[in-house]
Amino acid sequence: MKKVVKSSCPLNCWDCCGFEVTVENGKVTKVDGDKDHPITQGKICGRGRMLGDKTNSKERLTVPLKKVKGQFEEISWEQALNEIAEKMSEVKENYSPTAVLHSHDYANTGMLKKLDKRFFNCYGGVTELVGSLCWGSGIEAQTWDFGSSFSHAPDDIFHSKNVVIWGRNVTRTNMHLFHYLQEAKKRGSTITVIDPIYNATAKIADHYISIKPGMDGLVAIGIMKYLVEENKHDQQFIINHTVGFHDLVTLLNSISMEDIVTSAEVSDADIKYLASIYSDGPTSTYLGLGMQRYANGGNTIRLIDALVAVSGNVGISGGGANFGNLQVGNSFNRSALTLPQKKASTRQFTMMKQAEGILNAENPGIKMIFVTCGNPLAQVPNSTKVKQAFESVETLVVVDHFLTDTAELADYVLPTTTVFEEEDIYCASMYHHYVNYGEQLVVPPGEAKSDLWIWAQLAKRLGFGEEFNFSRAEFLEMGLSHLHEHGITLERLKDEKRLSLPVSHVPWDKREFLTPSGKFEFTSLTAEDKGYEGKPHYLPPRESSKSNPLLAKKYPYQLLTIHPLRSNHSQHYILIEALQKIKIEISEDIASEKEISEGDTVTIFNDRGKLSGTVKIMKKAHPKTINVDEGQWHKFGGSVNLLTPDEDSDNGQGSILYDCLVNIEKTNEMF
Repeated sequence: MKKVVKSSCPLNCWDCCGFEVTVENGKVTKVDGDKDHPITQGKICGRGRMLGDKTNSKERLTVPLKKVKGQFEEISWEQALNEIAEKMSEVKENYSPTAVLHSHDYANTGMLKKLDKRFFNCYGGVTELVGSLCWGSGIEAQTWDFGSSFSHAPDDIFHSKNVVIWGRNVTRTNMHLFHYLQEAKKRGSTITVIDPIYNATAKIADHYISIKPGMDGLVAIGIMKYLVEENKHDQQFIINHTVGFHDLVTLLNSISMEDIVTSAEVSDADIKYLASIYSDGPTSTYLGLGMQRYANGGNTIRLIDALVAVSGNVGISGGGANFGNLQVGNSFNRSALTLPQKKASTRQFTMMKQAEGILNAENPGIKMIFVTCGNPLAQVPNSTKVKQAFESVETLVVVDHFLTDTAELADYVLPTTTVFEEEDIYCASMYHHYVNYGEQLVVPPGEAKSDLWIWAQLAKRLGFGEEFNFSRAEFLEMGLSHLHEHGITLERLKDEKRLSLPVSHVPWDKREFLTPSGKFEFTSLTAEDKGYEGKPHYLPPRESSKSNPLLAKKYPYQLLTIHPLRSNHSQHYILIEALQKIKIEISEDIASEKEISEGDTVTIFNDRGKLSGTVKIMKKAHPKTINVDEGQWHKFGGSVNLLTPDEDSDNGQGSILYDCLVNIEKTNEMF
């Protein structure tokens, strides 16, 4: 029997696509795009299509595993749950619930994935991770500036006279924005791409501008200098709806245009051109994630936010500093799902420095780690330290589909379901404002169970089972409860498959901001309350010729780690043999300088580690730039995070993965 059912992509991505899934004889046989979805319109990427292969993979974990004398043995769920619950009880009684660390990421976006927080809060509160490897600096920066991070509705781009794509390769990470870009260009909008790598998005642009990695904030300063000097800034908006502009002017006056051009390796003509399109709006700006993955990452986003504000492109149709769209996630009743009031104690490590936190924790030390929705051994920076930290604890429990690098270290591995094997609701707080419904389509293989089932079973053994005595449907209605007044119910969502959330399509149009002052804050009161510098300022990257010339002499090349085309982070590497080889992409000047040819085997290295792979030469990449896609497993040659630093960004909420200098040599010449 064959049927085609509308569903949703769960991957943590900009687009949250609608699916049409073909099921035959109890098996997913095809994953296509939902042609009726208002935003994604039938187009999906290779990552989404791979979810069928993932569900059907013979590599799937199907029974609980326990490590005995260094080897995994299959055990029953009863034994696994009893032993894990017993260990959790002992840890709580003998130490504190905070002796348990919950290490998680955001691999999938289902509403019920948040019930892990409910479980750990009811347990009494554990050591939690804060911040984000992905977008943390930028979200915090926009919270300081606007009060939150909101984006314009996708079709508002058609009101833009100019569109600036700043550090976001939309063809790889936000494909439906690419479709809107193409249509906006047909309607007369100019497209400008700013990126150190000439990518597929740049190919459709009217202008492409290459900036030295990590220097984006400096370029924003240069653009604002021209706007203010030529009296092309929006004085009415600044006077009536902002605070701290005089501090910004002080910053602009402290940096010369010559220094900006030299340090950012961009021409004065390019900066003048950018000033012209920002002053001739509406101009929309779509910000990527990479530029905020530096030690100066939050500062960079704040300076671009300031540029958007100074040029009068805040709160107008066709404008915006589009980074995250937290108003989507804010639509749901998260507290009803997670029960934060149940938390009796807590401790926090940043996601970036969790390894250091584990190794140095005292009173209590970390005795047990739970890993959900992530593969930290591959994804968290400074992999060597991460491995050391995770090996140091008494008990490591991993919930996953596959035996990942992290799962291989575990004492217990619990097999969980995929998107097509469970019912859930999906959205993404990054781009569009639609929530999608996905029903259970197939039965999970073997004894694989949903995360919710695992939490409910453990909760029962730990004495708070009543907090999980709800059906999936009841939990989903709980999450939707804030939306009932807008006519959004589970029944209606099941019927229509996707619904538009009640969010502002043009954020800040009433000039009412969520900051302490109620205005856009060039000088942030929130930052000052948190102990940071509130005034606008400029910071160079930590690893650069400007801030550390001796290090830059030893390691002269900038390492980027962009998202892979066919895998959402590390999830699909096990499914695609072609991905299981390390590709090291280098700019043409490096190839010439080092006499490296395409296909050569090379090693990149710094004080943190080394990685070997096969060379691909990038066309039109910024000089001295190297890229290795993130997500590679160590068992397939090693993650790029063997080289990346694990420090926190300038506002404490993001990674500095891109703030990474390396050297390169042909492998046979060095090792």
